[in-house]
Amino acid sequence: MKTKTFTFLMILAIVGIHHSANSCTGITLNSKDGAHIVARTVEWAAGESPSDYLIVPQGFEKQSMLPDGTRDGMKYSAFFGYVGLASEDYVIEGLNEVGLSAGLFYFPKVGSYPKYDPAQKDRTISDTEFVAWILGSFETVEDVVSALSSVRVVATDSRAENLHWRVADKYGRQIVIEYIDGIATVHENKLGVLTNSPAYDWHITNLNNYINLQPGTGIAHEFGDIKLSPLGHGSNMLGLPGDVTPPSRFVRVAFYQTSAPILATAEATVNQAFTILEAMTIPIGIQYNDKTKIPNIPSATQWTSVTDMTNNKIYYTTMYNPIIRKFDLNNIDFSNVMYQQHPLDTIKSRPIIDAEIN
Repeated sequence: MKTKTFTFLMILAIVGIHHSANSCTGITLNSKDGAHIVARTVEWAAGESPSDYLIVPQGFEKQSMLPDGTRDGMKYSAFFGYVGLASEDYVIEGLNEVGLSAGLFYFPKVGSYPKYDPAQKDRTISDTEFVAWILGSFETVEDVVSALSSVRVVATDSRAENLHWRVADKYGRQIVIEYIDGIATVHENKLGVLTNSPAYDWHITNLNNYINLQPGTGIAHEFGDIKLSPLGHGSNMLGLPGDVTPPSRFVRVAFYQTSAPILATAEATVNQAFTILEAMTIPIGIQYNDKTKIPNIPSATQWTSVTDMTNNKIYYTTMYNPIIRKFDLNNIDFSNVMYQQHPLDTIKSRPIIDAEIN
């Protein structure tokens, strides 16, 4: 049987508690037919992490883990059913039946939670269970913001650093929740991009350093006695950062997102989101100085999800299988379905098929 310690360490690992992979990248797209869509990657480069999906029915009850390792914290039950993409039973990204999306992102060296107070354990919830509580309890971003003061978020392992969270609803509002000096800070995420540290408002300010970036190709012009002309398309992007640090990923994916055309349908936009995030996939190897310790996995980007809050669908691909798989929450009766947990991949190898020849 797997221990609680093992389970917790795996959730830390998949969101990036490791020097070589502290990466998650989130974007937001809208379609002409009115769909609001969020998408994100999840990275861990130290090896394969257990990745599951959960079907959580209405009324499902849990009690939060506490820093002392006991499950004696806040009791919470799911008023709304939801689908969660998870490591073991810790939800990393999910969508509930009324169109609320929530996900956690690694947030090291910046934030800090309230100090654990045993006298308030009945309203204390682990940072890794925060997403499950949100998905099971609320319909809108406004509801989440109103309820933040009712809980105390804590880390349940002293080795862990902090998390921050993206919450979005079918009405188009999106926020980032960060705990700074023990206080919940709520940022309106009007851009719709999220990576990791530093804090969200720092990333927004940093975008001003890239004011010159724009789509397209520069025009030829004189440079003294020399005529300069573009050597290829996209020269207006010169200076776009290409490394995988959180500040650089924020700038790069913000450029990809804001330059993307608005497509006609939600389904087309879902595919567009996967295409944009494919450009953010982190290959194995670049994170390691010692090349003898590279794990035998296809990618540091272990899975990618796209969530359509308007049409109540959540999609995913994995490092093992690029085929897009879908959960349509409209087809799940959350008042009767049983709690379920299954691996994202049942076959751990990339499919290769023969091309057709006529």
